[in-house]
Amino acid sequence: MPNITSAKKRVRQADKRRMHNKHLRSRLRTHIKGVLSAIASGDREQALAAYQLAMPVIDSTADKGIIHKNKAARHKSRLSAHIKALGQAEA
Repeated sequence: MPNITSAKKRVRQADKRRMHNKHLRSRLRTHIKGVLSAIASGDREQALAAYQLAMPVIDSTADKGIIHKNKAARHKSRLSAHIKALGQAEA
């Protein structure tokens, strides 16, 4: 445990930042799992609606620096590919 006042403050700030980042990461994973469960159910319309809700969350998480922009692009690309495959399987 730090003894210097500024070091104590940095510990408080780091804790606060860590909890905020944890919340944002959890929100991201929840939205991604929502899209994946909709894809697993086989309902393309539901999957598309969940994907539309997840896209801004993925982008904002990347903009805030919680995840890398390439990871965000990879998530969006893979989810849209799954939805596209779901649409082709129905046809």
